[in-house]
Amino acid sequence: MRLHITHSIVRRYDPPATRVIQLLRLTPRNHEGQHVIGWRIDVSGDARLNAHEDAFGNLTHVFSAEGPLESLRIGIDGEVETQNTDGIVRGTVERFSPSLFLRDTPLTEADKSIGDLARDIGDANKGNSLDALHSLLYWVHKEMRGEDESWQTPAATAAEVFSRKRGVSRDLAHIFIGAARSLAIPARYVAGYLCLDDVEQRSGHAWAEAFVPSLGWIGFDPAQGVCPTEDYIRVAVGLDALGAIPVRGTHYGGTTEKLDVAIEVEQ
Repeated sequence: MRLHITHSIVRRYDPPATRVIQLLRLTPRNHEGQHVIGWRIDVSGDARLNAHEDAFGNLTHVFSAEGPLESLRIGIDGEVETQNTDGIVRGTVERFSPSLFLRDTPLTEADKSIGDLARDIGDANKGNSLDALHSLLYWVHKEMRGEDESWQTPAATAAEVFSRKRGVSRDLAHIFIGAARSLAIPARYVAGYLCLDDVEQRSGHAWAEAFVPSLGWIGFDPAQGVCPTEDYIRVAVGLDALGAIPVRGTHYGGTTEKLDVAIEVEQ
């Protein structure tokens, strides 16, 4: 499937900002089942994008813009060819052993409730990690109510989201990751895009990947209740959402900031 992505991020500052610094994780890489045909990032104003790779192998760009700035626009236009690999992820840049992704973070740490759920699922599947992961995927998707995506929704811990039984895709991925790690299964956070017909998107999408020795890394999307298909574009990974956040930065001089995001992913 050939997917076309247009992604607009507009930040408005009142009063105008004197300087803005941004780090972007908005560029996908090639791997099995995903080939980037073309990808362009445009930034308003006189700003130069400096390309790097972070510790996890994600493609990043850093820039600064001098003010006064009433607004700053970041525009992405890209085209990606995708194929369904049944959620199995191969050919990616791997800087670390899977064991690193057993490490808890404040956003993913499993509390007693999540730990009890994970143990029940593990016991029911008699130690078969792949079956346990699919059971966990089904449970989170069924029991947790998905909310409309928004980059402006504050990040919550897995325990907080589990207790209120609802959250955006980022939050459900954190629950899945925390439960998998409590079963000693390496798991990580993935940020990217999802093609949803006739759905206006105000944020990218998020899901999880877990490591099964016999297969490698496998994607699981608790928000949709499926393993990623050709409708998904994988962009960045991390221990949690903070490690794979698409845009992060700061501004000086502006007291308030308003954010507008619009995303279209079309076949």
